[in-house]
Amino acid sequence: MNKYIIDPIDLTVDEIDDLVLLANDIKKDRTRYQDICNHKIMATLFFEPSTRTRLSFESAMLSLGGQVLGFSEAASSSSTKGETVRDTIQVVSGYCDIIAMRHPLEGAPMVASEKCEVPLINAGDGGHNHPTQTLTDLLTIQNEKGRLNHMTIGFCGDLKFGRTVHSLLKAMSRYENVKFIFISPKELRIPEYLKEDLLEPMNIQYKEVETLEEVIGELDVLYMTRVQKERFFNEEDYIRLKDTYILDLKKLQVAKKDLSILHPLPRVNEIQTEVDEDPRACYFKQTKNGRFIRMALILSLLGLDHEVERL
Repeated sequence: MNKYIIDPIDLTVDEIDDLVLLANDIKKDRTRYQDICNHKIMATLFFEPSTRTRLSFESAMLSLGGQVLGFSEAASSSSTKGETVRDTIQVVSGYCDIIAMRHPLEGAPMVASEKCEVPLINAGDGGHNHPTQTLTDLLTIQNEKGRLNHMTIGFCGDLKFGRTVHSLLKAMSRYENVKFIFISPKELRIPEYLKEDLLEPMNIQYKEVETLEEVIGELDVLYMTRVQKERFFNEEDYIRLKDTYILDLKKLQVAKKDLSILHPLPRVNEIQTEVDEDPRACYFKQTKNGRFIRMALILSLLGLDHEVERL
């Protein structure tokens, strides 16, 4: 496995499958893994706000018996004094055994990896990649569907700026017979480079539509996303597009009975709370899975993934 996980394609399909297996083994009885990272330290360097990702990384490391240090916003780091990401990483990698880093600038984790002396995990960089969210999504899909192939996945909402969408698309495109349906307004369509560099060269089936209603009955997995205010250059465009897609029980009447609804969270109002009680809603299971898949990734990057005999 690579020392640095910057992009989902840094992991082979076999490595992803093994991480999913390890995460599922941890879920069966995590007490067997609770001391493996004793005396190991993780640094969480979050230059951008986060709830689930930062806390799940910290929970993962603490659950393995390790310790955590770091910061939760750029304002509490030396970046406010003009320190570069490269210098910050070089300094912090001398204080810890592994780093999880989030940054609002695309490519920042790649720059950081050039001077990092310990394993580095990209915890999200701008609208680019979010590989550990992708691993969380893959674990959830595998748990719910029993497979990661032969299915139709619908991505709905902000497909232009949604790094979780871009990352999951890269990962799922490597599994057999997966079809994609992109549901978004024209202004928020999937970037052309993903179609030209990924989907079309691999002859992967996809289509683009503007309404959820016309395709929801075809979907095995529906991946909802919020329209991200922080990615827009002006508030007028955000206000115009933010309520384009709202999932409610009425729309779900024509969906498959075994549909799996995912969302990376936070949500605003794109999924009505009435959907939460529907058995097809998987987004809170998804957040719990984030802890276990990050435990598996930490163990693998530290070379400790075979310390416990799997059940």
